Amino acid sequence: MTLGHKLILAAAALLPAAFSYDAEACTGITLMSKDSTYVMARTCEWGGSFLQSRYVVVPRGYAQTALTPTGKNGTDFTAKYGYAGISVMQDEFVTEGLNEAGLSAGLFFFPGYGKYEDYDASLNSSTIVDVQLVAWILGNFATVDEVMENIGSIRIVALSAETQTAHWRIGDASGRQVVLEITGGKPEFHENRLGVLTNSPGFEWQMTNLNNYVNLYPGNAQPNRLTDDVTLASFGAGTGFRGIPGDVTPPSRFVRIAFYKATAPQYATGFETVKETFQILNNFDIPIGIEHSPSSGPLPENVPSATQWTTSSDLKDLKFYYRTAWNSTIRCIDLKSIRFDRIGFVSEPLDKVMEQPVEYIKVR
Repeated sequence: MTLGHKLILAAAALLPAAFSYDAEACTGITLMSKDSTYVMARTCEWGGSFLQSRYVVVPRGYAQTALTPTGKNGTDFTAKYGYAGISVMQDEFVTEGLNEAGLSAGLFFFPGYGKYEDYDASLNSSTIVDVQLVAWILGNFATVDEVMENIGSIRIVALSAETQTAHWRIGDASGRQVVLEITGGKPEFHENRLGVLTNSPGFEWQMTNLNNYVNLYPGNAQPNRLTDDVTLASFGAGTGFRGIPGDVTPPSRFVRIAFYKATAPQYATGFETVKETFQILNNFDIPIGIEHSPSSGPLPENVPSATQWTTSSDLKDLKFYYRTAWNSTIRCIDLKSIRFDRIGFVSEPLDKVMEQPVEYIKVR
């Protein structure tokens, strides 16, 4: 093993501790504009420490060798399509991204419910660790169908036995979206016509659980006359959603984001829809503190929110937007402006300065 391989594995060794944390969370939503632009947005949470996330831009022809539990000796893959995304801990570990063909893919953690294939070193040439699957998908395919047809050509394994499992959200510009889950060692795709996703339990369970909230509806509850002298009336707006779960567990976030999506107005353009996704996902920011038990030790330093970044991808205009916990200004990578046949690999911090800019208003 070369020194470079050892350095990569040393950094990757941080992943089991990070991604086994019980407060890890992700929330995803998809909206469509009136001009038929699909926008896929999501949050990424980790309240234990700074995730060292960076934005990466990957050119066509970029070659990678996947990691396995024993080194950088897995499957070789070369990007047919250029893409942009956000990595976690290592540039190789792209967690969310969009490619130049309009395919979006993202990793959502799935603790306690996934089960990958057992690692077999004799099959390294077709093996890839889960945290590199998004890069493999974005570099190789243009549609959901292509991903589904080719997923059987690789073996997806965990980087170590301690690392939590994941599931994936994959969507293309046609509006088709699927959730990939691996249970019992076998990949299984679920059509995601609802267009939302969180974490555990599995997607089909989450969809069934929505039926527990059949009583919810937008608007206000009608006054209820109990007697000739007593009539119950709403305290304020939104009483039709009285009882919607407000905690940060994955089932509760799934229900909440499903109803927020269902009641969101449809805007004319993709850009307006992107802004709406950020507005909705404001409601899913997790502040530091609520996910820490007294026995878990001191609160992490320099992490203002468990929601370290939020992204939104316009699959028609090929724009990848993000903001962070340190700077809520929305930034954009325009994939149409990138010469993926000429650029080199790009990796840069999400924030040049990890500090929220404040505009001071001068009153004269």
